[in-house]
Amino acid sequence: MPISTINTTPFEGQKPGTSGLRKKVSVFKQPHYLENFIQSTFNALGDCEGKTLVVGGDGRYYNQTAIQIILKMAAANGFAHVWVGQNGILSTPAASCVIRKYQAFGGLILSASHNPAGIDGDFGIKFNTSNGGPAPESITNQIYQQTAEISQYKISNAADIALHKLGTQSLGEMSVEVIDSVVDYTELMATIFDFRAIQALLTSSNFSMRFDAMHAVTGPYAIEILEKRLGAPAGTVINGIPLPDFGGGHPDPNLTYAEQLVTELFSDDAPDFGAASDGDGDRNMILGKQFFVTPSDSLAILAANAQYIPAYKSGIAGIARSMPTSQAADRVAEKLGIESHETPTGWKFFGNLLDANRVTLCGEESFGTGSNHIREKDGLWAVLFWLNILAVKHQSIAELVNQHWQQFGRNYYTRHDYEGVPTEQAEALIQHLQTQLPSLPKKQFGERVVSYADNFSYHDPIDNSIAEKQGIRIGFEGGDRIIYRLSGTGTEGATLRVYIESYEDRPDSLNQDTQTALSELIELANQLANIAVLTGRTVPTVIT
Repeated sequence: MPISTINTTPFEGQKPGTSGLRKKVSVFKQPHYLENFIQSTFNALGDCEGKTLVVGGDGRYYNQTAIQIILKMAAANGFAHVWVGQNGILSTPAASCVIRKYQAFGGLILSASHNPAGIDGDFGIKFNTSNGGPAPESITNQIYQQTAEISQYKISNAADIALHKLGTQSLGEMSVEVIDSVVDYTELMATIFDFRAIQALLTSSNFSMRFDAMHAVTGPYAIEILEKRLGAPAGTVINGIPLPDFGGGHPDPNLTYAEQLVTELFSDDAPDFGAASDGDGDRNMILGKQFFVTPSDSLAILAANAQYIPAYKSGIAGIARSMPTSQAADRVAEKLGIESHETPTGWKFFGNLLDANRVTLCGEESFGTGSNHIREKDGLWAVLFWLNILAVKHQSIAELVNQHWQQFGRNYYTRHDYEGVPTEQAEALIQHLQTQLPSLPKKQFGERVVSYADNFSYHDPIDNSIAEKQGIRIGFEGGDRIIYRLSGTGTEGATLRVYIESYEDRPDSLNQDTQTALSELIELANQLANIAVLTGRTVPTVIT
């Protein structure tokens, strides 16, 4: 097999973020840009001779072109075998499933998650390790170091692989197996949930649902599982055909961007259950009839009802949540007498806890929940979890959530996103907050007294690694919190995320409007950070 060694020079800024390297498509299409990053990844991993790899992505624009380049570079770097999803498609949870099932060395997942797609949109790529989870910082830091030093990359001159054709093909001495994108994942879901009970629910004349795949990767998975395997009526899955530009939409399953689904679920003749997933299939939004379930509440409710799921009927080991996620799950863990963990944002921080069997369920406020079945968050898994609970308990979403609040109290919670803030302004705002931290403890604002103020750091109890500066936390006596973070998932400027939380356990105060219940804290959050002055923004881009 002829192999070319191409001389190159480093590109600035190829530093993997929370979920890999994300840039505009136009950036990735620059000569040598993608190749530099892939070679740097292989260099950071060490000897790749004889190893196996999983490759797939969310189907966005440039996905198949990039996969052909990756396959040829994998062959040139000595990989022995690659599993790749048919037509280059693998949802992020399905890729984690395949890595684990076939005991691969790792995988390259091509996605920019919930970011817009198309020729003018975003593209991304990340490496997942042999446990199926995102590479830890020890590896991503090595990758970044390699991107700053790279001088050449290796690539095969072989012909392209036929990605539409199932079965094994050869790329020089490396074999490439094109697999059905949904089979392995579907089989895994059938081992976790009571498919018979869910099927009885979905085929009942007393229940209706809608799943919005947002023209992203979960369409084929949802159609196969919900409609074909479980008998939901045809048309239950809407926007189910993955498109390179996601139909021109923003595949982020929240109340702003999943407008079609939200409108239907809040209509007079709404279905009983609604759900949506994102670009690469790892996020979920859960809705009832005229009722929105916050991701933080979703994690807590799934944990409190895990005994109804076959895979978790013997109990769960613990619960982990990202630091900005509400403390609702902590209350469930306390009642169950199990461990609870607060980690930085980023699914990779859950991996060690899951591998050590310290936790079973984990979640983030950014519409991500998952368990020990894989090492990624998993949108469709969460939907099936909810359906399984509903099939057993025969309650509506609103009844189930309100019952939970009556038992555990309610963590009123909201997130205000300010997207596309110029980086200099965003960093100045964080620095403004940082300088206030020492003086805030014991300070009183209205009826609230600050109990702690810090920039969150995390000590991993498994490998003793430390992650610092993970977000500004201002906590008040009684459990109220304000948190500020700059998101690492965008490609332009910075997204300032402000999280506001307040606990309420009075039975007659559990059904207030969230923004009204949190109005004083929201105003305080704006004042402390001086958001309007430092960013010029008077209202958030997105409120969830």
